[in-house]
Amino acid sequence: MTGPLAGRTVLVTRPAHQAAALAQAIRTAGGAAFEFPALAIETVPLDELAAPLAQLAGADIAIFISPNAAQFGMAAIRAGGALPAAARIFAVGPGTLRALAAQGLDDVAMPDGQDSEALLALPPLNEVAGKRVVIVRGVGGRALLADTLRARGALVDFLECYRRVRPQADAAPLLACWQTGGIDAVTVASAETLHNLAALLGAPGAPLLRHTPLFAPHEKIAEAARRFGIADVIATPGGDAGLVEGLINWFRDNQ
Repeated sequence: MTGPLAGRTVLVTRPAHQAAALAQAIRTAGGAAFEFPALAIETVPLDELAAPLAQLAGADIAIFISPNAAQFGMAAIRAGGALPAAARIFAVGPGTLRALAAQGLDDVAMPDGQDSEALLALPPLNEVAGKRVVIVRGVGGRALLADTLRARGALVDFLECYRRVRPQADAAPLLACWQTGGIDAVTVASAETLHNLAALLGAPGAPLLRHTPLFAPHEKIAEAARRFGIADVIATPGGDAGLVEGLINWFRDNQ
């Protein structure tokens, strides 16, 4: 295999249903992808969403936090509710925008950045006094977006349509590969994924994880990895293309 990642094997830790595109991008660049999901997504049953779906009917603004929010949120909305025709729709990040487009939503606003801070800088979200906002997300998550919108006078509700959980996985094949030098880089898309990966690897994997370059598509995730004790942490641009670009650049400069 030729390409800028030739001879490199990259650990892909995304949920199983979201790993294929990144793994293929790594292979297209000449590398190999070792898929080991360190995060799993469980949908919240529809009967638990009756109240938030009812609140959505009166929303002026709907904000989708992630591709999972777009996928599972729209599935719940179609099964048990509806997006008001006049509601303004916002997406956090290009992956979320693409996921909403796949659901048939094309009139969606997105900030240049890929986090809540960038979203909150958009002019329409600075003038929300008296407006009802529904944030579509997983169970839990950062409070910044809701807290800031409430401080600006908005009425904020949540449609929490999925849960992030640690998968049940056998790490023995991954450890065997890693212990023989078979993993050259790690990719993670959240601090939670990193912590799950460490727990699944256990004590035998701790030194391997600490001393393998780790790539994260956001500086906040990179900061969490540094605090965790990873020696080489590289913050990349967002999305699959950003991660692959970061991998290529790092290995080119660290032969």
